[in-house]
Amino acid sequence: MTGRNSKEELSKDEKVEFLQQHLLSWYKTDGRRFYWRRKNLSQYQYIIAEVLLQRTKAETIAKFYPDFIAEFPNWLSLANADLNAIEVFLKPVGLYTQRALRLQNLAKEMIQRKGRLPRDRQDLESIPFMGQYIANAVELVIFNQPSPLVDVNMARVIERFFGPRKMADIRYDPYLQELAYKIVNHSNAKYVNWAILDFAALICQARKPKCETCIINNKCVFYKTASIASKLF
Repeated sequence: MTGRNSKEELSKDEKVEFLQQHLLSWYKTDGRRFYWRRKNLSQYQYIIAEVLLQRTKAETIAKFYPDFIAEFPNWLSLANADLNAIEVFLKPVGLYTQRALRLQNLAKEMIQRKGRLPRDRQDLESIPFMGQYIANAVELVIFNQPSPLVDVNMARVIERFFGPRKMADIRYDPYLQELAYKIVNHSNAKYVNWAILDFAALICQARKPKCETCIINNKCVFYKTASIASKLF
């Protein structure tokens, strides 16, 4: 039996494995190193990081996060803080009024729960400011379950590599969600997630993707389509 021709298309499962292997290898040398990716942080520190990262660049949060944790080191300190003091700390990263109130409400809820996070998914998502993304992050980082951190950045990498989704809201698109779970279903699920997010930020950028130097461009739908289009014009 002869081997597969290098120009033949891979199956979806083969493409998933290809993506996992190449991005994990890339992450080892080129991935970003952030405070919240350290081992042995508290559940509070992990959750606060994920909350702050929503709708904000990681590099922005990286400059701000250690000071925030030093000022508000646990749920109790955050719940008991003056709301204006939280707003002042959050002002450099934007949306500070909204974020301060939500963070404090989350802290109060966690105190009522005695700091315990439920494993039941519905109960987990019922916590204020949790939602699908943060719940996935809790399952991934705290419960060590292979859940995907699907945001617009991860969605961009997946869709460019495999093909576009059909639904506008990434949270409810079954094609995208199924692929994301399949991709991070790996013994190093955290690193697969971080690799994709870092790759989106550094290589597979929204406006100016670095396709020519991309390590996965030979299997990428977006790159192949762009290459064909360039030859036609």
